[in-house]
Amino acid sequence: MMITPDKSITPNISTPDQLPNIDLTALIDIIFIVLVFLLLTANSQLLSLPVDVPQSPSSAISVVENKPTIAINIMAIAPYWAIDGEPFTDLTTFSTAFTARFQTMPEATVIIAADKAAPVEPLMQLLALLQAQSISQTQILMEQ
Repeated sequence: MMITPDKSITPNISTPDQLPNIDLTALIDIIFIVLVFLLLTANSQLLSLPVDVPQSPSSAISVVENKPTIAINIMAIAPYWAIDGEPFTDLTTFSTAFTARFQTMPEATVIIAADKAAPVEPLMQLLALLQAQSISQTQILMEQ
């Protein structure tokens, strides 16, 4: 038994050469554009900075001792950085001042006080600076 096309649906087609052609060029172009877009955006690298946070509630909050301290403020608007209330307009001058202050007081505790509305980038730059100075112990002040 052989299946034959219904002549009432396609009355003018008698041979396979007369079948209508479907041009897929536009569809293939769109698929390639989407593929290139996905390849370019999916390959973006995410940079991260490891931060050790306390695991138990008892070690999460500690009392600030009466030791020499260097208080670093991260503010919501520019200038973003300040050391003991003295603002710095850019990261380079802040880094130089912090390095000089930390070299004169190497036993000092570094305390970071960040504004809730402050952008994340100045804090990440500060943490990278602390990591470059091999400072692993800092205290971060937070509102309750």
